Amino acid sequence: GKSTVAVNVAVALANTGAKVGLIDADIYGPNAPSMLGLENAKVTVQKTQQGDVLEPAFNHGVKLVSMGFLIDPDQPVVWRGPMLNGVIRQFLYQVAWGELDYLIVDMPPGTGDAQLTLTQAVPMAGSVIVTTPQNVALLDSRRGLKMFQQMGVPVLGIVENMSYFIPPDLPDRQYDLFGSGGGEKTSKELEIPLLGCIPLEISLRQGGDQGLPIVVAQPESESAKALTAIAQQIAAKVSIAALSGK
Repeated sequence: GKSTVAVNVAVALANTGAKVGLIDADIYGPNAPSMLGLENAKVTVQKTQQGDVLEPAFNHGVKLVSMGFLIDPDQPVVWRGPMLNGVIRQFLYQVAWGELDYLIVDMPPGTGDAQLTLTQAVPMAGSVIVTTPQNVALLDSRRGLKMFQQMGVPVLGIVENMSYFIPPDLPDRQYDLFGSGGGEKTSKELEIPLLGCIPLEISLRQGGDQGLPIVVAQPESESAKALTAIAQQIAAKVSIAALSGK
């Protein structure tokens, strides 16, 4: 779910003309290459005066680095914290990103080494908490939110994914498969903005499987509209924070 959000937000921002990079830091489930149609991409190494740097892959207006480029698709990643930390720092500082307006990081679920490394390695403009309506998912999201707050990272807002299901043969109907209102409730209780609710549509999954983000494949779909609006809100909040010097 959160990879779908990260990829589509990145592409939506790129569609506005912004220069966007995406780090797939979900080391244990690197799905971003497939979602961006880059599963067969090969990253190359550039020799520079500062040492070797990775050349990111590129598609749909987004530069991407991912653990998925460096390992066999069927190879499980069983790493201790220091190795994971090293890869995340390499993705931050040893990649030929060039000039970027936004660098989005798709994190693993939870509150582990990857999140801690990122908060310590680079100043972040903000974090976005992605959740689903179920109570269990909301509990996990609260923990993540509080962790970022404790680390001094601004929380830009909450995104509720899979908010409801829209059947393709009955587009005017919606079904609350996982409950409803959880994201809004958490938003109010923790006084964090609800950036948007993304419906579950068959086309959203198909786009991810085919390497065509929904904001490109079907920009008029309900999920694409929701993701585009979320990207616009994130851009606005980051700009306001930059102008205010936060």
